Amino acid sequence: RTCDQLRCTACDFRVSFFNDYIWDQSCDYLFFRNNMPELNKLRAKMIKKKGARAYACQCSWRSIDELTDLQTEQQLRWVCGKH
Repeated sequence: RTCDQLRCTACDFRVSFFNDYIWDQSCDYLFFRNNMPELNKLRAKMIKKKGARAYACQCSWRSIDELTDLQTEQQLRWVCGKH
């Protein structure tokens, strides 16, 4: 399970997630900086993958397709945004 209210402390942006998608390998910082949170623009680099989840804020992104502890990734600054 994952918190559905994640917030990034680096860019102060809400973390969006998309079920059954992963991010294309060509994604970079500027892509997210320029296109978050506009789903129509983000779709250009989303790849359909059953059971996966794509996460992103304005400065970081991750594709998850197996059980993963995001707290172990030091470069991510995502915290619960309080419910």
